[in-house]
Amino acid sequence: MISYIPIIILAAVFILIAVRRVGKFSLRIWQIMLIGALAVLITLQISPIDALKAINIDVMLFLFSMFVIGRALEESGYLSHLAYKIFKRTKNVDQIVLIILFTIGLASGFLLNDTLAIIGTPVVLMLSKQNKISPKLMLLSLAFAVTIGSVVSPIGNPQNLIVALNIQNPFITFFKYLLLPTLINLFITYLILKVFYKKEFDNKQIVHKEEPIKDKHLALLSKITLIVIAVLVISKIVIIFSGLQLDFRLTYIALIAMLPILLLSKKRFDIIKNIDWSTLIFFISMFILMAAVWQSGFFQSLISGDITSITMILIVSVLLSQVISNVPLVILYTPILITAGSGTKELIALAAGSTIAGNLMILGAASNVIIIQNAEKQGETITFWEFAKIGIPLTILNILVYWIFLTFI
Repeated sequence: MISYIPIIILAAVFILIAVRRVGKFSLRIWQIMLIGALAVLITLQISPIDALKAINIDVMLFLFSMFVIGRALEESGYLSHLAYKIFKRTKNVDQIVLIILFTIGLASGFLLNDTLAIIGTPVVLMLSKQNKISPKLMLLSLAFAVTIGSVVSPIGNPQNLIVALNIQNPFITFFKYLLLPTLINLFITYLILKVFYKKEFDNKQIVHKEEPIKDKHLALLSKITLIVIAVLVISKIVIIFSGLQLDFRLTYIALIAMLPILLLSKKRFDIIKNIDWSTLIFFISMFILMAAVWQSGFFQSLISGDITSITMILIVSVLLSQVISNVPLVILYTPILITAGSGTKELIALAAGSTIAGNLMILGAASNVIIIQNAEKQGETITFWEFAKIGIPLTILNILVYWIFLTFI
């Protein structure tokens, strides 16, 4: 029997995230999600044991590790130093946005979109402040970049990894079907942003100021950490290509890369103290709330009929990813496609649709939440409506591009 209480609570969470206000009180996204998780626990829609089981330890450890790395990069001044090297040749806002979209975006396909969301947020806000560019434009550019860019690779995000387990030669297959449409979608994003933020693209004097390294020892450790990440990611790609059955998770990469900072930095406790704990609370709360929604059976009942065509896969994955998150959706959807005898294109459509769903609304991707939470710590934000008014038309165009390539090419 379907329980509608978790669905009502989920709807209330969506409404609160949209308005961010109750009477005189302003609420942050993590606080709203925490209220939702407490609500399903108090109303006995999920047991405490099931709630604990719902928390994905891999995700939590990965985020904790990357938050530590991101904090060390920022506090040492090494992140600003890297940003200067990447953007120092840009002469206008067009070039800055294009570099964010194509450099940071495509990098997210190999370093995971959440990683680039963590590292990229302070970078784009620094560019915004130095050049008096709208912080909303910079944050949206980053959010859309890491979502679209992560589509192209089987290690770009967790849902792609799940799909890739059922595909032979996943890297070659993902590149074959998704590289060109992803590049087109990144350029479409540039055009859409230019339409909505036309005035920001007027001729502005771009200032490139090289920020000094604040802590040379911590900067060195941060540099070592980035090298470790690059080496381990390459190692993971080699392992996948070689066909070795070795459990080498992205979580392990993040944990190993974090070790130089925790073991060798005198600032380790300050760094841990100042990481983004509110976002970690958000994810714990989200896992609990979504598990209760899942146990209600409501959305499983909606997934019926012929949903194995590329068109239906793209539509269903985009819409349901907004409410039950893309990873649970892919876990449910993948066996349905395999049982129905669907081919590689259908599985690729599931990866693309569940990922590009992040462009539709804020809760469509974890990376969106990470970016907004980090931005709010620096006094900037993007509202539900500011995101949706650009995200909805952008997602429609993105899906159309992937549908054309997967259906006719």
